[in-house]
Amino acid sequence: MSRPPRLETHEAHQPPFSPTLLETPRVRLCLPGPDAALRALTYVKENREHLSPFEPERPPDFYTLDYWRMRLEQDREDFVEDRALRMVLMPRGAAPALAPIIGSVSFTQFRRGPLQICELGYGLDHRWQGQGIMTEALQAAIPFVFDRLGFHRIQANHLPENKRSAATLRRLGFSVEGYARDFLRIHGQWRDHVLTALIAPEKPSRR
Repeated sequence: MSRPPRLETHEAHQPPFSPTLLETPRVRLCLPGPDAALRALTYVKENREHLSPFEPERPPDFYTLDYWRMRLEQDREDFVEDRALRMVLMPRGAAPALAPIIGSVSFTQFRRGPLQICELGYGLDHRWQGQGIMTEALQAAIPFVFDRLGFHRIQANHLPENKRSAATLRRLGFSVEGYARDFLRIHGQWRDHVLTALIAPEKPSRR
């Protein structure tokens, strides 16, 4: 079974609570520890109205500091145990120890064996929309998931009216594979979803 790369900092001077897994020209994709809980809480609170129409209902303690301390610790454990990879986005213009969290990219429901499939989810701060940030981040994250983590297929689903997400997935090469009725309970209601997927590119054969 393919194992995740060793959890370590991207650079020698990188603080241990916020390891950078990937970098793009404008953002860092990080797997933060519990010390980043306040920044994570700030992100979800400031984007609650923006993101909640596209997300499942949250537990009562979701908007608390204790929840995010436990959640970020669990996220690290899930990565080490090959269950999921949940990263946050931070702008590169600020020091990692101080940079705000401006988004998230998650690969979850790892299924190994003959399947080698995971599920993609993402969200972006409303103030950073329309700048190509999420496309840029996913262009770095997807090759990492295919090449470093060894997955063959990434699945992503979106609400039919979420044209912005549909356009992002289309730019990244995802293909529509179906339409599922009452697929997920979103914002208190069962909602239809468009089903898409991306297959890992074939590696050139060795001669």
